[in-house]
Amino acid sequence: MAEEQLQRFLHKVEQLNALVALIDTDPELRQQLARCDTHQQVVDLASSLGLEIGRRWGESDPPAPGRTANLLASAVPSPGQERTDVLLQQGQVRLERIHSCAAATPPGQWYEQRQGEWVALLQGSAQLRFADEAHPRALHAGDWLWIEPRRRHRVEATDGGNGCLWLALFVDADSQAPGP
Repeated sequence: MAEEQLQRFLHKVEQLNALVALIDTDPELRQQLARCDTHQQVVDLASSLGLEIGRRWGESDPPAPGRTANLLASAVPSPGQERTDVLLQQGQVRLERIHSCAAATPPGQWYEQRQGEWVALLQGSAQLRFADEAHPRALHAGDWLWIEPRRRHRVEATDGGNGCLWLALFVDADSQAPGP
């Protein structure tokens, strides 16, 4: 581990220990933490206390926007917003990079698209809900799934801060689903 990474890790441990000390002395703060459902909510709670615990293990600073052909180089949209960049459109296939920040599908709205969608979360964490499932699915960086054509789904929540980066491959219903 490079010295810079070691120092970054030790700083995060110090910040987490400070958060634990605060929680141990403040029952209301402990309840606030217990009500957190996502990593971002915990990060935001810590931030409100002046603590920085947001960077996950192995996460580096995002590359500078404007670099050519880098999936991670994307300026963070405003909270509650998302930006979609079409990376490839060829026949029945479309590849998009989606950058969302503390965003969710509007209440009552569902996506029910004609295309199948293979989606991978490159950065952050999110909650995705399917109409035919009782609970949202928690997704973390590296997770991917196939959404069948016309399967109703919605984004319940995405991380704030640096947001979520998604890679989405849309394939017309007449084409076959991509394999693992």
